[in-house]
Amino acid sequence: MATLTTYRADPAGRPPGGRMRTATKGRLRLGVIQVLVLTLFLTLFGRLWYLQVFTGDDYRAKAADQSIRDIVVQPARGLVVDDMGRPLVANRTSWVVTVDRTLLQRMDDQVQRRLLRRIAGSVDLPFATVRERTLLCGQPGSIAGTCWNGSPYQPVPVAKDIKQQTALMIMEQNEDFPAVIVEAQNVRAYPSPYGINAAHLLGYLSPITEAELDQATEDEDVSVHGASVVGRAGLERQYDEYLRGLPGYKQVAVDSMGRVLGDSGEIEGRVGDTLVTSIDARVQAVVERQLATTIATARRTVDTVTGRPYAADSGAAVVLEADTGRVVAMASQPTYDPGVWVGGIKKSELARLYSGAAGTPLLSRATQGQFAPGSTWKPFMTAGALQNGYGHDARLDCSSGFQVGNRVFKNYESGAYGYIGFQKALEVSCNTFFYRLGFGYWQKYGSDVDDVKAFDPLVEIAKTFGFGTETGVDLPGEAAGRIADRRWKRAYYESMKDYYCKVGKEEGSDFLHRFAREFCLEGYAYRAGDAVNFAIGQGDTIVTPLQLARAYGALANGGTLYEPRVAKAIVSPDGTVVREIKPSVQARLDIPGGDVSFIDTALRGVASEGTMAWRLEGFPLDKVTIRAKTGSAEVYGKQSTSWVASYTEDYVVVMMVSQGGTGSGTSGPAIRTIYESLYGIRGEKIRPDTSLIPGVLPPMDLPVFARDGSILPPATDPRGNNS
Repeated sequence: MATLTTYRADPAGRPPGGRMRTATKGRLRLGVIQVLVLTLFLTLFGRLWYLQVFTGDDYRAKAADQSIRDIVVQPARGLVVDDMGRPLVANRTSWVVTVDRTLLQRMDDQVQRRLLRRIAGSVDLPFATVRERTLLCGQPGSIAGTCWNGSPYQPVPVAKDIKQQTALMIMEQNEDFPAVIVEAQNVRAYPSPYGINAAHLLGYLSPITEAELDQATEDEDVSVHGASVVGRAGLERQYDEYLRGLPGYKQVAVDSMGRVLGDSGEIEGRVGDTLVTSIDARVQAVVERQLATTIATARRTVDTVTGRPYAADSGAAVVLEADTGRVVAMASQPTYDPGVWVGGIKKSELARLYSGAAGTPLLSRATQGQFAPGSTWKPFMTAGALQNGYGHDARLDCSSGFQVGNRVFKNYESGAYGYIGFQKALEVSCNTFFYRLGFGYWQKYGSDVDDVKAFDPLVEIAKTFGFGTETGVDLPGEAAGRIADRRWKRAYYESMKDYYCKVGKEEGSDFLHRFAREFCLEGYAYRAGDAVNFAIGQGDTIVTPLQLARAYGALANGGTLYEPRVAKAIVSPDGTVVREIKPSVQARLDIPGGDVSFIDTALRGVASEGTMAWRLEGFPLDKVTIRAKTGSAEVYGKQSTSWVASYTEDYVVVMMVSQGGTGSGTSGPAIRTIYESLYGIRGEKIRPDTSLIPGVLPPMDLPVFARDGSILPPATDPRGNNS
């Protein structure tokens, strides 16, 4: 019997097999999704394991790096000491506030401003100043001299020399000062032994410029960085590479807000070397006081020519060792306080230092000031004459005047003495005697004004003694002076003729217009008037006080022209002599010894019987023999410049006061006092214990650098005997 099978129809009209296939596909899709999700979870867990386990140490190190800031630690700069070991320049601690620019830039503008205002209020500075110091040089709104020219990743100093109480307050409230670091740094200090100033000798520091930093990077010089200060003048600049040392590096841990958590380590730098100088602080103090007193006295003295007190606008004094050329003391007026540069100089103070109204205090009159030498020039003219036709017994007329063309050139300090020799002419400083010398050589060799190569014995001897060129002193910015010979006059005419010819065409009968017309016509011509002026150190010839002192040193030591030296040695922090700076001979003069002795005898006469004698009454010249020459240089439109140049067997002493009056009248008393200090003279006698007085003779040895860091006087006395 057959069986009947019945099927239930699908509501959609599909057969039963289609429904089964649909269910199977659904289960397949679900499985794929499950596998995909599982795979994603496995990938995620694998990645987490890779990051946290396999590479976890690397990422932890990177995270730590993000919380560490490298700070350059400026090393203590080397000391500068005198010949007995007394500190002239040292260091002191200064609290400095710095800001991490990297963290500062992460803050929004409002938070930045609040932080900088909080800093400004704490350190008592204007907000604008603090903000300007955080800007990189070149950024919009940056100001040269105020902006940061170092690395953008180096903390930027925004306040220096703050009070210790303020520094501690900021450190204790570091949660209120994110990105701010306070640290103690070494800055320059000036102990001023015996109250000395010595600003032009020592120099000053200022921040490194962007150009200097770029050059240092190019030269691979690691001794400087963005926060470095470098020497700008004096010994600080000349020996900067030794004094600056090498910087160290300190790592500071900070949190995500820039708050300092603590130190993470430090790489030590190297302290700068010590510079030992030939300066004697005791003598330096005497020279500075005497120069200042001389200027003050001159300003209270009425000039009989003008009827008003002397302006005495500047001055200089130099003391050299006669047989080495070393600088024992050097002073210049007006001067300044070298401490004004520490921590940054104010714009108003900087303007004053460059101000002509203030006397340009930054200018060292000893090495950069240039003045007509006046009668102090005459000993060198004597040497030139003795080598070119004149004998020791030659005699010329010392009349009251000497006529050249339509002009009469007169004596200044002396009257008429009739026919006299060179020695008497130097003693009484007779101008007309030397006028005749200059005129005679001009007639013989140079009356052809078109011959710029004409031989001139007086010009040649001036060059032999080093005038017209730099002395080579180890101080930057030295002036070369000028020998106003035929070549110079022709070159000056070529450079200035257009200007003076233009002025000469204008209406006017005053001196400028009359001079301009004459200059335009024949300003190139070296006339007889130029020659006679040259012979007495007048006219356009100018010298520096150091040049003059060096030339007198050559007379004192028998003819050796030294390059003056201030530094004696470079000594490392452990006391090792890194470099000994010995006297340097520039030239040995080809002048007969008999001529040098002849001039020496004449200059003794100046001190004992001539123009300087009245200032040395009662001085023990039989024990300390001084040779001297006075000078009163005249400059058109100004008062006379006072000069005294002098020497003994041991020292050369020169003083100059611009617009200060006569040589011995103004500078004479100071010269005497300086010699009394050098030789321990009291009244008319030399103290019996002179050999024990520091500074009577320069020490032969260097100071002693003890193991504990102290500096002691040389172990031997000036004569080399054990003390």
